[in-house]
Amino acid sequence: MKPGTLYAVSGEAGWIYYGQVGANKRLAFFRRRDRSVADVKEILASPVMFVLFVAAPSITRALRSGQWRKIGHFPAGDDVMTPRNIVQWPSGETTVTVWDHDQTLYDTKVHDPYIQELEIMAVWDAEYHVPQRLTADFGQEPGEWHVGGPIWRERKIKEEIARRFPDAPGHRLPRDWVPVG
Repeated sequence: MKPGTLYAVSGEAGWIYYGQVGANKRLAFFRRRDRSVADVKEILASPVMFVLFVAAPSITRALRSGQWRKIGHFPAGDDVMTPRNIVQWPSGETTVTVWDHDQTLYDTKVHDPYIQELEIMAVWDAEYHVPQRLTADFGQEPGEWHVGGPIWRERKIKEEIARRFPDAPGHRLPRDWVPVG
């Protein structure tokens, strides 16, 4: 989890994606995929697609299984090293808290248009969660409907679960819910 460590990640359908350790031990995943590992300069020139906190033990497990491969250490760009705000969303609530890397910034509502692209505070598993997330965010093939991530996607998931289970009290949307556009 040293800043600058670059990984090749075996995604779904045989694609290889790339992630680099950046600020606060979060991994920045690039908007690039290949069928074989690309040149490091080309990888690092790609834009960042999203930044996640991935559980370190799951990375070790993914390295052992061959699903992830360590490419090496390389200087990380500003997009990788700049800390990004994240959102804490308590279950059953529409009020959320926006955090920078170590302190709260402000409270707002989940439908606030300025936070829709922010990540929800979470720890992802390298083997079981990251490949599906890479497929969903890359956007060429349809991703699984339940893959979480930014606020706008989590809102859609909550709406779909409420639609599928209308009689389950735990899946009802709060009274002040504003539907996804």
